[in-house]
Amino acid sequence: MTALLVLLGGAVLVGLFVATASFKIVGQAEVMVIERLGRFHRLARSGLNILIPFIERPKALDVRFLESDVSGSLRVATSTTTRIDLREQVLNFPSQPVITKDNVTIDIDAVLYYRVADPQKATYAVQNLPFALETLTRTTLRNIVGEMELDATLVSRDMINRRMREVIEEASIGWGVDVTRVELQAIAPPRDIQQSMELQMRAERERRAAVTNAEATKRAAILEAEGAREAQIRKAEGEREASILRAQGAAEARLAMANAEAEAVTKIASALPDGEAAMYLLGLKYIEALPALTQGKGSTVFLPIEAAGVMGAVGALKEVLKTGSAAGVSAASSGALPLPPART
Repeated sequence: MTALLVLLGGAVLVGLFVATASFKIVGQAEVMVIERLGRFHRLARSGLNILIPFIERPKALDVRFLESDVSGSLRVATSTTTRIDLREQVLNFPSQPVITKDNVTIDIDAVLYYRVADPQKATYAVQNLPFALETLTRTTLRNIVGEMELDATLVSRDMINRRMREVIEEASIGWGVDVTRVELQAIAPPRDIQQSMELQMRAERERRAAVTNAEATKRAAILEAEGAREAQIRKAEGEREASILRAQGAAEARLAMANAEAEAVTKIASALPDGEAAMYLLGLKYIEALPALTQGKGSTVFLPIEAAGVMGAVGALKEVLKTGSAAGVSAASSGALPLPPART
C-alpha cells in the first residue's frame, strides 16, 4: 500500500513537471525563443503555447539592470529570464570617468533607450545583449568626448547624443536592436574646475553688468543731449517767429502811421492855399523842436534868419485860421504843440 502511494505521488509530480514544461503562457508584448534539441525552432508569441517535453525548451537570456540598495547607492544586478520584452527599454548604468581633449577628467552619466526588433538575433547574435549595449555606449562616449575640449563638451549635449546614437545604432544593427535615443543625464567636472567655472561665470556676469550700465549711461547722455538740442532749436524757432511777428507788427504800424500822416498832409494841403502847405509843415516841425532847444543850461537862444520866414508862415497860418475853412485845418493839426514864449 505504501509503495502504491509512493508511485502515485511520483506520477503526480511527473505529471506536474510535464504540464509545467509543456504549457507556457506568454504575456502581451513578450516572446519566447523556443529551441528543439538545442537548435532554434520558433518564437512563442503572446498567449498559450504548448511545448514538447524534454525536446523543446525556451532559451534563457541574461539580463542586467540597475538597482539601489538599502543605503541608496546604485549597483548593477544580473538575472536570467526566458522572456524577451518587446517594449522600449531603458538601459541605465553608473556614471563613468571620461578624459577630454584638454586632459580634464569628468564624470558622465548616460542612459540608453532601445527596443528589441528581432528576438532571434538578440538571442543568438550577441551574448548578454544589455551588457554589450552598455559597453558599446561607454566606449563610444569615451571616443566622442576625447575629441572635444571641456567647454565644448558642456555646451554640446545634443551633438554628443546624436553622434552616440548614430554610432551605437550602426554597431548594434546586427543584434536585432533599434536604438531610439541616447541621453546624457549629467556631466560633473572636478571640484576645482567647477570653482574656476563659477569664478569665470561671475566675472562674465559682472562684465555684462558693467557693459549694460555703460550703455545705459551713454544712452541717457545721448537722450539728454538730444533733448537739450531740441529745446534750443524750439527756443530759437520761437524767438525767430516772435521776431518776425514783431517786425511784421512794427512794419504794419509804420505803414499805418505813414498812411495816416499822408492823409493828414493831403487834408492840410487841400485846406491851405497853393504853396503854403510845405511852409506850414516846416514851421510846425520847427515849433515842435523849440522846447527841446530850451532845455539846456543856457538862457539865451539865437534864432536863425530863416526863422523870420517860419514865423511868417505861422502868421499866415493865423490868417488862414480866421477864415471859414479854418475848421478843417484845426482838426488836421490838433496834435501840434502850442508855441512857447520866445526868449531873446
